[in-house]
This record gives sequence, structure tokens and C-alpha cells, in this order.
Amino acid sequence: MKKLFQNFTFNIKDDVFSGLTVALALVPEAVAFAFVAGIDPLVALYGAFIMGLITSLFGGRPGMISGATGAMAVVMVNMIQQGNEVGLAMAEPINNLGTQWLFITLLIVGVLQVSSGLFKLGKFVRLIPHSVMMGFVNGLAIVIFRSQFGMMPDIAPEGVTIMSDTGAWFQAFFSNAEVWTMLGLIGLTMGIMYFLPMLTKKAPSALVAIIVVAAITIFGSIDVGTVGSFIVEGGGSGLEGSLPTLQLDLGDYFSTITGHWGLIFSTAFLLAAVGLIESLMTLNLVDEITETRGSGNIECIAQGSANILSGLFGGMGGCAMIGQSIINVNSGGRGRLSGLVAALALLGFVLFGADLIEQIPLAALIGVMFMVVIGTFAWSSFRIINKIPRADAFVLIVVSAITVWQDLAIAVIAGVIISALVFAWRNATMIRARKSIKDNGTKVYEIWGPLFFGSVQTFTSKFDVREDPDKVEIDFIESRVTDHSGIEAVRSVCEKYLSMGKDVKLVHLSPECRELLLNADTIFEEIIQASKDDPNYKVVTNSMDDEI
Repeated sequence: MKKLFQNFTFNIKDDVFSGLTVALALVPEAVAFAFVAGIDPLVALYGAFIMGLITSLFGGRPGMISGATGAMAVVMVNMIQQGNEVGLAMAEPINNLGTQWLFITLLIVGVLQVSSGLFKLGKFVRLIPHSVMMGFVNGLAIVIFRSQFGMMPDIAPEGVTIMSDTGAWFQAFFSNAEVWTMLGLIGLTMGIMYFLPMLTKKAPSALVAIIVVAAITIFGSIDVGTVGSFIVEGGGSGLEGSLPTLQLDLGDYFSTITGHWGLIFSTAFLLAAVGLIESLMTLNLVDEITETRGSGNIECIAQGSANILSGLFGGMGGCAMIGQSIINVNSGGRGRLSGLVAALALLGFVLFGADLIEQIPLAALIGVMFMVVIGTFAWSSFRIINKIPRADAFVLIVVSAITVWQDLAIAVIAGVIISALVFAWRNATMIRARKSIKDNGTKVYEIWGPLFFGSVQTFTSKFDVREDPDKVEIDFIESRVTDHSGIEAVRSVCEKYLSMGKDVKLVHLSPECRELLLNADTIFEEIIQASKDDPNYKVVTNSMDDEI
């Protein structure tokens, strides 16, 4: 609690203005993701408010923004569609039953995420390689960039594409006044955000750009796409309205889920995993930008708690949002106050300022997000791509591609797996055995390198059991036994020596390795030779773990 108040704000003005900027950018994003998931926009907006409120106050780091996200919307859409089909097929049809299924799914998501924090699983995000991180942010920048085109007017009539009819497409493009008007306003927004900080840093450039462009379109009566028109065109009725309510008593409600628990739980596990991966990756990125360190475990608990409350109060749920978090940090929002202002402002927009917010031109918000894309993309990756190991370059490209093609969670998991396999292969070839003979005739094998599943074959090939003398020492001063495969390899070699009546000793094992072998088999009790020279590897673990 003391830490919470210490990080509440570092600069009140910056936190307030950056929070307002983020809130404005959250509205069309939440609405767009609601359409992706097939739910009412208000469900996404209230979900964004709840997620933002809880995580801003109790999350793992100040300055990070949470809300309704596309990554989670894509995962939940199948369950929502199936739920709606079940509801419409009932004797007394129920609309939006899939949305109501979502609420109980979010309760399960929250429990899973809170459990991850309590069991301190959040720290494992620190194991994500830098190449995966760079590929992730590059892919995400491309995804954010592409998603903005969904809010822009059609360039050419339906059926006319640049590939099928290039001439007609370019003719439509150059004669489309609506498109050129939007492009001009987008350029103006980006220009203000680029040049204003050169003149003064007292005013947040993103918020100033949105206000200026909105004033030009409103007072100049310029006909452009707005937040309100975007909602209506997507099938919504505006920001005003009421949340879906449960149309059945609890008994009947749970009976609709009978036979569908597999779908509910599988969706919940996917949502929990995607939400945590995106949130913890965002935490890592904000850590790098601000040169501070957040707590992954606390963030897991906060995200889970927010999803539970979102499910209880009829929201969409969500996770951390990288784009909005970067907007917040770059606008000066470094304290918890910025996230709190963003959440409360979003609620205020829905309750009291719907008419005004609906008049904000989409061009201004698209321009802000384009600047986020420019700031998010790791441009240095082009410079270093030929200077880093080929495996890392491959991982960077693969993660970027999968993020765009599939999903950021799949991309990160794939990147970590590839990196882990590369690491295992490299270490598998590193094991060595230096051989020497003592004055008393004992042959010594000095093992160098890690002994694990990838290196056991090379390890066993180093020994010449039949030709070796009657006394043998295997020295682990520069090696460690790390897994079950390593244990079995050592046991196999020792048993071969013992079966031939030879004396074999294991020397210079670290306490951890010694305990590992002794727990595995009593055969090692007579083989292991302890001494005061045994190594003791000090590994920083608990001191770096997140505290709860």
C-alpha cells in the first residue's frame, strides 16, 4: 500500500493530460474490438473502464494502461457466437446469450490469472529473449498500423482492387475527396505531435492534436468520419444505452451451459494465457522505456482481479494495451494517476459526454496511433539484423510474422520455443572431457559444460570404460547435472564401471547436483566424494523475484 501511494503521481499535470489523451484513444479501440467479438460496444467500454481502474491502482507498475483488447476479442468470438446460437435455438429464444456466457468465463479467467500471480509465475516473462521482444514489438506495430485502416473510408468501390483493376483503383483513389480529407487531417495530427514538443513540452502533443483537429472539423463543418459514425456503421446505436442484463435466473442460466463447459473452460484458459502474455510483455516494454522495474506477479493478480470484477459487472474484460501504454508514457504519464484519470474519463465520456466524444474525428485518433506505430517499431532491428546471430535474426523475423499472421501469444510462445531449442542445441555441443592420469594411476575425466538432455550422448561417448584403469574419477568442477537425462547418463556410465569391478568416484559436485543425484538413486551414496573444494553456484533467484 505504501508503494502504491509513492507511485501514485510524479507530475499531476502530466498524469492528468496523458490520462485524458489515452481515454480519447480508448473509445474507438474498445468499440472496434467489441465489433470483432460480436458484443455491444457498451460491454467493451465498461470492461475497459473496470480493467483500467483496477490495474491502474493495484497493477504491477504505474503508467501502464489496460482495457478491452483485440487479442482477447479474437479468442472469445467463437464462444460468443456459439452461445448466441444456443440462445436463439431455445424454446424461448434469448438474445446475446453468448455475451452472458462471456461473463462467467471471465470469472474463470480471473481466478487463473490471480493464481498465476500467487504462485509467482509472472517472473518467467524475464526469460523472454530480446530477439523475441523486438519481433513482438515490430509485429505489434504492424498490427496497430493495419487496424487503423478499418476506420478509414473505402478507397474504391466494392470489387475494385489494386490487383484486379489497377487503373480504376488509382482513379478512384485520386478522386475520392473523403479519403484525401482524412489523410490531410491525419497528416495534420501527426505534424502537431511531431513539431509541438520542439516548441514546448508543457502541453501533451497528442491531446493538443486531437483538440485542434476536432475543432477544425466541428467549426469548419467538415464532413468526415467520427467516433459516432463509426459506431453506427458497425451496427451500434451510440455510446449511450444500458448493459445487457441476465434474462434468466441462475438455475436456468447454468442449465444453458450444460454440455458446453468444455468450450467455456478452453476459452477461459486461452483468454488467461493471452491476457497475461500481452500484459507481461507490455510491462517489460514499459520497463525498458522508463528504465524502471515493475512486478509481473502483482500485475497477474491485478489483471485477474479486474477480469473477475468485469465479469461480475457485465464488462468485456481485457488486459494491458501496448499502444495506449506507449501513448501514456510518451505523454508524460508515469504515475498511477494517469491510468486512473484515463479510466474515470472513459466512464465520464460514456455517462455524460457521449454526444461530444462522438463528434471527435477518427482521423485525429488514427494520426495518434500512427505516431504510436512509429514510436513502437524497433527501427534498430534493420541496422542490427546482419550483425546478430542468424538464429536470433530468424527468431526476430518469425515472431514479427506470426504476430501479424496469427496472434501475439502464439508468436511469443513460438519465439521462446525456437530460442530455447537453439540454446539447447548450442549447449549440447559444448560438453568436453579433459583426460589425465594421477601419480597413483587414477584416470581423471574433467567434464566441462552443462550435462542435460541435449548433451548426454556426447557425454557418454567420452568414456572408454573397457580400457580405463581400475580407478576412475569424474570431475564436475566445471560442469553441472541439470535434469533427469543428465542423471541417467551419469548413472549409466557409473554402472558400466561398477559392472566391470572398477572403482569410480564423482568429485567436485555442487551441493545442488549432489542432492539431485542422491535423491535419484542410492547407488550414488558410495560414488560421490565430497570435499571442501566442491563448487557452490550462487544464483540470483529470490532476491529478483517479484514480491506480493
